[in-house]
Amino acid sequence: MVNFYKTFLFLNYGLLLIIVFLIFWKYTILNKKEKQYAYYIVFLFLIELMSLFFAYVIELQDTSFIYPYYIAGEFLLLTSLFIKKLDLPKYLFGITSFVALLFLIISNIPNIAFNFDEVKVGSNIIIICLAGFTLIQRIQSSKNVSRFTLIDACIFFYYSVSVFVFIIFQQLQNLSENNFYMVLGVNTVLSSILYSSFIYTFLKLKK
Repeated sequence: MVNFYKTFLFLNYGLLLIIVFLIFWKYTILNKKEKQYAYYIVFLFLIELMSLFFAYVIELQDTSFIYPYYIAGEFLLLTSLFIKKLDLPKYLFGITSFVALLFLIISNIPNIAFNFDEVKVGSNIIIICLAGFTLIQRIQSSKNVSRFTLIDACIFFYYSVSVFVFIIFQQLQNLSENNFYMVLGVNTVLSSILYSSFIYTFLKLKK
């Protein structure tokens, strides 16, 4: 199971690199709302790059300090994306920005116990709700299917399953190494599906 996990982990690195290339190629034909998808992927790519840099170049034993920034950035970018797509009030941008900034400030205060996994689950649930509302709105609308509907569906699917993965970890804290990497492997497979939806969508984009 370790090899299974590592195979999809390195596959995801390759998929992210391909998406970043496609973003630079197709960026000019994206509208204002669609560019938010590009920011999200570039952010994920930079987070992965930083993790690899600190782990293998600087040779830090612990790179967990990046995790709060990943949670806050992902939350801010995706909530902003769906707030725009749903045409929700602009003041919600201020609320989500304030929540993300407050989380970063509190998470960097020494001697304050913080369960980042629980925060991540809360963030995921909000993203799931917004993505779900976006999909429902698209289904109910008489407009043509958005060219990013596939990505929205994959985001909804990926973050929904991620919540269940967290619940499994919480309920089964004494997982064997094999089962631990099996669960992580499932999450990396889901990431591969999400990234593949980006590649497919960007390849299909036309002016």
